[in-house]
Amino acid sequence: MLNQALKNRIASEVLPRVQTPGQYIGGELNAVVKDRRQVRGRICLAFPDAYTIGMSHHGLQVLYHAMNRRADWACERVFAPLPDMERELRRIGLPLYSLETFTPLAEFDVVGFTLQHELCYANVLSILDLGGIPLRVADRGLEHPLVIAGGPCAQNPEPMAPFIDLFVIGDGEEAMPAVCELWLRVRSATTTRSEALAELARQLPFVYVPGCYRAEETAAGTMVVRAQVAGVPELIKPAVVADLDATPLPTAPVVPNVACVQDRIALEVMRGCPWRCRFCQSTTIKRPLRYRRVETLVEAAWQAYRNTGYEEISLLSLSTSDYPHFDELMRRMQETFRPLHVAISVPSLRINEQLRTLTELLNTDRHSGLTLAPEAARDDTRQRIGKPIKNDDLLEGCRKAFAQGFHRVKLYFLCGLPGERREDLDGILDLAEDIARLGKQIRGRGVMVVANVSNLVPKPHTPYQWYPMQSREYFRSVHRYLRTRRTAPRVEVKCHDVEMSLLEGVLSRGDRRVGEAIERAWRSGARLDSWTEHARPDLWWAALAQAGVDVEALLHRPLLPETRLPWDHIGIRQGRAYLEQEFRRSADASLEPKRRAVTGSPQSRP
Repeated sequence: MLNQALKNRIASEVLPRVQTPGQYIGGELNAVVKDRRQVRGRICLAFPDAYTIGMSHHGLQVLYHAMNRRADWACERVFAPLPDMERELRRIGLPLYSLETFTPLAEFDVVGFTLQHELCYANVLSILDLGGIPLRVADRGLEHPLVIAGGPCAQNPEPMAPFIDLFVIGDGEEAMPAVCELWLRVRSATTTRSEALAELARQLPFVYVPGCYRAEETAAGTMVVRAQVAGVPELIKPAVVADLDATPLPTAPVVPNVACVQDRIALEVMRGCPWRCRFCQSTTIKRPLRYRRVETLVEAAWQAYRNTGYEEISLLSLSTSDYPHFDELMRRMQETFRPLHVAISVPSLRINEQLRTLTELLNTDRHSGLTLAPEAARDDTRQRIGKPIKNDDLLEGCRKAFAQGFHRVKLYFLCGLPGERREDLDGILDLAEDIARLGKQIRGRGVMVVANVSNLVPKPHTPYQWYPMQSREYFRSVHRYLRTRRTAPRVEVKCHDVEMSLLEGVLSRGDRRVGEAIERAWRSGARLDSWTEHARPDLWWAALAQAGVDVEALLHRPLLPETRLPWDHIGIRQGRAYLEQEFRRSADASLEPKRRAVTGSPQSRP
């Protein structure tokens, strides 16, 4: 049932005073609205970033339709409000609400967050507070919604442990309905919230309930988490969708009211990655490798096109060109959709021998740019970081792309890798210039090449998790070098903000002690930190200092693989032994004779 009174007040008193009001009014094409009197339970999916970001996220659409396919559950949506909207809600005293029925968040049975990026943590607190839900788990009773979270950041749940009742580890399509169903049963059968949560932890092996575990400091200064409630597992096992092809795709995705970052149909062709890049968290947490059939994908694309009218279809995975039936899929998609002037895009291309022929299967009807992630610019460095690709394949792939009409190339690199040398940095610029010259040679006029350089954050559950992150001074020296060395006219170098990378490192590698700093930063005004125009790293550094968090030790202290880590209780399919093995292999490779480092910068190895 629609809360018409709240909707009227929002429409008359709030929306005339905010920018882009269309993102707060709901009523989108394919949105699902159910009568609360006809369902047993209600969940609101909360995406802790702006509507324009959240509505571009495929996972949100997947979970939305997975829950709404159930006749006895209603699933609705909420996004982090922009500062003007938050200010108006607080001024008038109105709660944050779901887009489908304008229901205040506190009236749902479950509120589920997807944690895609650590810099969205403050937004979680904004959504809870504006929705009328106590920030901290300790302050909630059985009358409050169950607050759950999943996504990549749940791989180290400790910084957000004070605020989230339970974390769902692994795939959510089957796990989230199981959590919701069990919550309704245990809530009605117990007298306290803590006992209800403990029962969830006992019965669901992929669920982590922080309140059932205690954090202890080790002799090495790290925090480890141990069970303190009988019957809960010491190691949380990830939920895995075994048959991906049998899991329905969202063929009627909600079409946003306003322009979003990605306005297109998204189809996940496979889950997992066949490669083992040592810096990449996704390659460890998304295993095993699972595929959808070509026929399944083509049929889903056709239904989604009929239900939305989008003019672009994006084939998603960690490495789409490694899909075993890629050529067949692309030909079928082109045969079906090119006559309708619908573009097919592949945002994650693997740089290998297949790239030499891949661009012939793509077209430039709507896009004329190629996006590639070599990560490092030299073949020997890529071998060391576990990404065995070759520059020859990259250049030949670009050659074919230019011949097919592409005239922009975007490259993604990392700096701060273990064992990094001056030659690696020069290689970034040299490779970008080689591609620019190749483009001019093939096309007869200049092409644009953009080298995006990110700062390595050694993430949990990667072989690099025991490495220290490079210092602020190191990253700044690298950025200066890359920006000041002369490059070809149509080569652009973009470097990620150092302060925000360091903050990402703190939030991704932290323990429960970081939770206090998150709340302090939020109360000081931290919001939308992944947005350049809203980021306030000074608030975070002050909050971390006030909370007594040793940032230097957390980020820059090298650790031995025997060292227990704050996230060791969260399991991965390969097991910790695999990470230790890969760490040692990486460390051995980085002990090659050290060549020139960046002038004035620290050593790159622990």
